Amino acid sequence: MKKRIVVLTMAVLFGLSAVACGSEGGSSSGGTDTSAESSSSGSSDSGTVANKDKPLVWFNRQPSNSSTGELDMAALSFNEDTYYVGFDANQGAELQGTMVKDYIEANIDTIDRNGDGVIGYVLAIGDIGHNDSIARTRGVRKALGTGVEKDGSIDSEPIGTNTDGSASAVQDGSLEVNGKTYTVRELASQEMKNSAGATWDAATAGNAIGTWSSSFGDQIDVVVSNNDGMGMSMFNAWSKDNDVPTFGYDANNDAVAAIAEGYGGTISQHADVQAYLTLRVLRNALDGVDVDTGIGTADEAGNVLSDDVYVYNEEERSYYALNVAVTAENYQDFTDSTKVYEPVSNQLDESSHPTKKVWLDIYNASDNFLSSTYQPLLQNYDDLMNLDIDYIGGDGQTESNITNRLGNPGQYDAFAINMVKTDNAASYTALLSQ
Repeated sequence: MKKRIVVLTMAVLFGLSAVACGSEGGSSSGGTDTSAESSSSGSSDSGTVANKDKPLVWFNRQPSNSSTGELDMAALSFNEDTYYVGFDANQGAELQGTMVKDYIEANIDTIDRNGDGVIGYVLAIGDIGHNDSIARTRGVRKALGTGVEKDGSIDSEPIGTNTDGSASAVQDGSLEVNGKTYTVRELASQEMKNSAGATWDAATAGNAIGTWSSSFGDQIDVVVSNNDGMGMSMFNAWSKDNDVPTFGYDANNDAVAAIAEGYGGTISQHADVQAYLTLRVLRNALDGVDVDTGIGTADEAGNVLSDDVYVYNEEERSYYALNVAVTAENYQDFTDSTKVYEPVSNQLDESSHPTKKVWLDIYNASDNFLSSTYQPLLQNYDDLMNLDIDYIGGDGQTESNITNRLGNPGQYDAFAINMVKTDNAASYTALLSQ
């Protein structure tokens, strides 16, 4: 079965004849589009089903208002076979915050590098409008006592620099360990957004730690990041050489391996379970069986998930994988982030589950987690589920860079969508409604 990884170059973008949809424009990066070629392969019978009625899974970016976090239920209930697959952001955020706090307490005798009684940390924020990034920022601030309530929740805004503790979006926290009280202070935080507009940007994080360390380096005792891509950039640029523990999120292979070199820890969001769920709900809809098949209920091949690795919220039409802290104590169990989850690794019989064609996009072909962990997992599962998938790589900046390549949805049986911005679900559903 062929797999196509499609990334658009600037030259191809301006040569496309497909109708653009969405309000955003901009440049793009990558390779070539083969969607026209792909119409001749696979065994699609999609012509008998209207595009608006085909199975649709949103993944990794939940349709929602980027300012309020309110879910876009119109997108989540686009048709009866529409779902979201992600992970429990709040549970994972609390785990990350607790992991950082536990590390500080366990290493209190050595962690205060300049001995001033203040445990200073810096925070790399991924995307200020992304629910997962918001949750992780809140989780760290809650655990360390630096959070300030705003409109009923902990303020998640970046603070710039705060070496004197005067910022209004955070406050000084305190930890009492072995009878001594320490101040905990968020020294600096910013959204890691590059000049082209891409968020969660690792290079920007590497530059930020360079600026922070040159300005107040001996005050930085801990580095925290909303993801491993940014965390590893800061670790390699500065904190590794200065023995400053760095904490990320995603359990990417390089971050897990770096724990042996001083990386403080990360959070596995069970990408293996997420990738499986992303394709499994499509497979079930295409087969016309109950959506729980092979998830909470074993299928004929024996694939089934236990309830300690995922939850389903029926009201939100959303599947959430649960998170696991990865530290020096258990990191060797997480060294291969692209290995399929054993309980759901059994091949489906093609006679009962005939090959179907799926259009799937990755919002940013350069995103470390999605490109090095999530997509390889999807590619491992698609063969097991007899799915012929066109993988579309975006530029991380503009929705139209992706939607331009959904010019002929009629050739596909189902769709899996990873948006650039959580507000922009309508850019995709408008195409499917034509």
